[in-house]
Amino acid sequence: MTKQTTAVPLWEIDHPYYAAEGNHYKNGLHNLFASWAEFTETTFHDGDRDMNLLYRWDWKKPGHHGWGGTETLLLFFILQRKAIACSAEMPVTTADEAAVRAWLTECADTMRATWEPLLPTPA
Repeated sequence: MTKQTTAVPLWEIDHPYYAAEGNHYKNGLHNLFASWAEFTETTFHDGDRDMNLLYRWDWKKPGHHGWGGTETLLLFFILQRKAIACSAEMPVTTADEAAVRAWLTECADTMRATWEPLLPTPA
């Protein structure tokens, strides 16, 4: 018998601490998109994962973790080649979750490759 696991919805994941939108040292680096679909047409989505390194994401859904705004995805990047911190924000719906999860998983693979030599070997 195999143990079946159910993925936790992205909006129920509570990351420790928080990240500030944009860049403390330069204005204009918080990018607003009208939808997940619009975001997918950008280099943030399809660009080089190492140069546009996603280091954090937060799915905010009204009623979860005290969020009172609209359902929103916040993405936090380091553009490594130029040492620029920036962020992206867009409204999302539960219908976007599968596509967002797939993309976040690709981004996680890039982050994992960076830290792999220090991570424990899976059992």
